[in-house]
Amino acid sequence: MVQRIRAMSHSAKAQGGPSGGDHPTHVAEIVKKIDTKRLFFIFLGLGLFCLIYFSPAWPDAVDPQGQHSPLTREGKAALALFMLAATWWVFEVVPIGITSITIGVVQALFLIRPAKIAFSNFMDPSVWFIIGSVVIGMAFTRSGLTKRMAYRMLTMVGEKTSMIYLGSFVMTAALTIIMAHTAVAAAVFPLLMAIYALYDEEGEKPTKFGKGLFMGMAFVAGAGSIITLLGAARGAVAIGFFRDITGREISFFELSYYMLPVGVVMVILLWFFFMIFFKPERPTIPGLRERAIELNKGLGKFTRIEALTLVIVFAAIVTMSLRSFVPGLDAINKSAIILVSTILFFLFKILTIKDLEEIPWNIVLLFGGAMSIGFCLWETGAAEWLAIEWLNILKNASWFIFIMGVAFFVLIMTNFIMNVAAIAISLPVALVIAPYLGVAPEVVLFSALVVAGMPFLLLVGAAPNAIAYESRQFTTGEFFMYGIPASAVLMIVLGFFVAFIWPMMGMPITL
Repeated sequence: MVQRIRAMSHSAKAQGGPSGGDHPTHVAEIVKKIDTKRLFFIFLGLGLFCLIYFSPAWPDAVDPQGQHSPLTREGKAALALFMLAATWWVFEVVPIGITSITIGVVQALFLIRPAKIAFSNFMDPSVWFIIGSVVIGMAFTRSGLTKRMAYRMLTMVGEKTSMIYLGSFVMTAALTIIMAHTAVAAAVFPLLMAIYALYDEEGEKPTKFGKGLFMGMAFVAGAGSIITLLGAARGAVAIGFFRDITGREISFFELSYYMLPVGVVMVILLWFFFMIFFKPERPTIPGLRERAIELNKGLGKFTRIEALTLVIVFAAIVTMSLRSFVPGLDAINKSAIILVSTILFFLFKILTIKDLEEIPWNIVLLFGGAMSIGFCLWETGAAEWLAIEWLNILKNASWFIFIMGVAFFVLIMTNFIMNVAAIAISLPVALVIAPYLGVAPEVVLFSALVVAGMPFLLLVGAAPNAIAYESRQFTTGEFFMYGIPASAVLMIVLGFFVAFIWPMMGMPITL
């Protein structure tokens, strides 16, 4: 009997069975390797936090007018937390929403800011705007509008995957001209999911086409949002700072005049970018147009629910757009306006309690944490200290290097904190330094607005990035990795406009 058992054991080993074959050992090694990598980045973030937090006091930052900006204990701690959060977000050592919770917890435990303030930022009106935008996307899906729009678009663009890329990107960018890019991304996302379902019916693993489609949507949403004041709030904030400092008003149409060509060029270049880095596995989807036509016919006539959904969304968009032109409406917060649509969706039973429970709270927490760390850097003075230190490096630079240096700082900051905050901390200092170098303030403003609209590195840089992440087609690490060359393209395009195109269009560059 003993010999028989030994023989069976030997046979199992030879076949790689559960009694000690190679397969379980190989799996254990892979798991160990993955865990080791994860632990490394966990401790890297904690190490950076400790290195900065426990370091000796840092020197004051001194602006061109001789005013000192000290980096307080709280400010240094905010920078330490900033590095911890960035590391954990990029390498996704825990769910991105959990990293955001960590931001609030660390502020409370290390007395950086009171817990009541740190956690209240998680329910900032901007976070509620994202919730409202996501609900609009859900309403489009539940009502059937998403499939109807997807099938009609596929009927127009045809079966070439390159044209599906282009059609999706152009549609996304065009919508951001008239509505907030967050709301556009939320509405377009389910449409792209419907399109992708026809490309990969099994949906077992991510594809190049999926990565390019959803990352591209996020990138071009930013490119389109710079064209008008309706695409995002950052434009109005920057123009307000510009008016207060220079005494000159930038009109709605003047901004669009200079930003339209930049946005169009970036959309086209991003199409080429994703065709190079994420060339679809299949050049065409045979029979797609015919299938789209059949599926569209299967939806039947336009329903009352679809019509009601469109009316509610259109009314919200028009009301938010009019805030830029009607003085009485500018006092109404845009988050309140978009949340009216959320209420109406449930009042008219377009959505149900089940839909409410399916809101991607991981994404909501992500932006709650982004708001909290942004306000933390701002209120502790750390952001101002960073801006002065960086711009002081450029105070003796040539006009071109100065402009591009300011843009680069805004580009980096807008990937980590709210783009409005990135503009608020850098633009005032840059506009003070600019006259000393003979640089016109207009080019500083427009350059900052271009890069503030296109954070291609981190999900927290813009809501469309996080919404695209819900597709599960890419990781935060992949987004960061491909965002580097995309950001390089952006800087090259900006440099070309600063040096050649904008001067030809009449923009003052030097004094």
